[in-house]
Amino acid sequence: MPKDINQKENKKEEEKTEKKADNLKVEKNAKEGKLENSKKKKPAKGGPAFGGKAKKIKRQILKGRATIKCSYNNTMINIADPSGNILGWATSGLMGFKGAKKATPYAATQVVASISEKVKKYGMRELEVFVKGVGSGREASVRALANNGFDLISIKDITPIPHNGCRPKKPRRV
Repeated sequence: MPKDINQKENKKEEEKTEKKADNLKVEKNAKEGKLENSKKKKPAKGGPAFGGKAKKIKRQILKGRATIKCSYNNTMINIADPSGNILGWATSGLMGFKGAKKATPYAATQVVASISEKVKKYGMRELEVFVKGVGSGREASVRALANNGFDLISIKDITPIPHNGCRPKKPRRV
């Protein structure tokens, strides 16, 4: 019985010395700049293994659609990929304009400047522009898109126009 205990203790000591030798070897190789694949790397803190978010890879999208809605009170612009997924949006209210200044051409150019920064990350170059509404920021926003480095493929007006509209109210009988 005592032999078995001694053998177990000897094995444990041998394993410890082997581990120490491996660790010293790995440290030596790391100092010299060599990497050893036998040792597993620990995931970085903040990665998915630790409950953090994984880094999102930005996809490269060259073509897109810009929708500009200019009302009497505000200017809203969003840029989407060809399948319709929104990549970035901005409004003149979001930019800090209040009241009547939200519908000005200057506010529209500022909105385009902010949204172009967001979308440049995707590598977007070409845009199809769809303009809706009758506000004063219509032309200014289209010009600003062209000035911010986008190639405008087409400009289309999609303002809803009634084609004879609703049925009129019947005449009042007196």
